[in-house]
Amino acid sequence: MVDLVVNFDTLHQLYRAYMPFIKPAGLFIATSESHYLGQPLTISYRLPGATLMNEFRGIVVWINPLGASGGRPVGIGIKIVSDPDSHKHHIEKLLSRELASGDLTCTM
Repeated sequence: MVDLVVNFDTLHQLYRAYMPFIKPAGLFIATSESHYLGQPLTISYRLPGATLMNEFRGIVVWINPLGASGGRPVGIGIKIVSDPDSHKHHIEKLLSRELASGDLTCTM
């Protein structure tokens, strides 16, 4: 069963959601639903330009509450635990030029 579904329509959206400091890989999901640290979730997501959805199991490791500093969106950071290297590879391949950007992300 999928708990959350997210579509990354642009590379900028994906860049803002990618959490390279989460090892082995992590994504931020904007959601107003209540979650807790350590909560296991199944996430379905679509990368920019893709037609197929990807799916992974993860654990909540970050929470941006309402009113987070810097005007960051409400949501959760998910550590990818099922096949993280594959997800990381596909995401970083798309973000190869953006990863060196100094643009703000949804988390840091």
